Amino acid sequence: MTGLDKTRVGMRHLLGGTFWMGSDDHYPEEAPTRQVKVDSFWIDEAPVTNREFARFVAETGHVTVAETAPEASLYPDADPALLRPGSSLFVMPSGPVPLHDVFQWWQYAFDTNWRHPHGPDSRHEDLPDHPVVHIAYTDAEAYATWAGKSLPTEAEWEFAARGGLDRRAYAWGDEFEPDGRPLANYWQGSFPWQNLLTDGYARTSPVGCFPANAYGLHDMIGNVWEWTSDWYTIGDKKAPARSCCIPHNPRGGSEAESHETGTSGAFGRKVLKGGSHLCAENYCRRYRPAARYAQTIDTSTSHIGFRCVVREH
Repeated sequence: MTGLDKTRVGMRHLLGGTFWMGSDDHYPEEAPTRQVKVDSFWIDEAPVTNREFARFVAETGHVTVAETAPEASLYPDADPALLRPGSSLFVMPSGPVPLHDVFQWWQYAFDTNWRHPHGPDSRHEDLPDHPVVHIAYTDAEAYATWAGKSLPTEAEWEFAARGGLDRRAYAWGDEFEPDGRPLANYWQGSFPWQNLLTDGYARTSPVGCFPANAYGLHDMIGNVWEWTSDWYTIGDKKAPARSCCIPHNPRGGSEAESHETGTSGAFGRKVLKGGSHLCAENYCRRYRPAARYAQTIDTSTSHIGFRCVVREH
């Protein structure tokens, strides 16, 4: 690494290797636990921040998906009055609500985007070291291309998040809160109406506030979900748990396979990893390396960000 090599600033070099991916003990889409191999790569020490994304926008003029009015032809069932620039914003209800109805806490908020992360009256300048949010997949991909990087595969991301702790439940071991102390930014209390703020943050936290994992990486767990480059599929399992052939640099399925069964949506789904500040013990316990979530590529929210990698080959 040289001082002139800008693609390596703020990154960690990980020697590739074989590791156990997935989990048999949590959500079904994480199974089976299986061995995979990844090549060596560099990865950002932390999610991309508002400060970093602002520089990208200043140099390129990039306009994010959330800043653009949705095309009516892509949303034929939508109320025309809702086809305005905006993004999904978490709004905490005043009391307990049914956990099967996400619209009890998610609101499509007009004029909410990376510049105004908590609504139109908020400013990204007040949160320079927080992860950038309200980022759709194409926005993350555009930033990665500008930076001379790529978005990680699901396998690369999970390898990095584990920090060498193979087959452990959490990025720091098997105990959820060692000594009763949160080691990542996730929800404490009864989601979505009671936030005890044990970790000190109601929404995102500045990157690096919590201990790095054994690879020197911050916020791999909690704070914001992170985009990966893999299309989301389940059922193919990528490889039998005891296969004689260990997959090398595995990738997800096809875009066609990523569409949600029984829907006619125009957009495929990519894999999100890491959980966010909205993951709680009573809801979405996905603050683990093996956890994964499907997100349509047109979607931006107040709890999705990203980080980048540089591959050696």
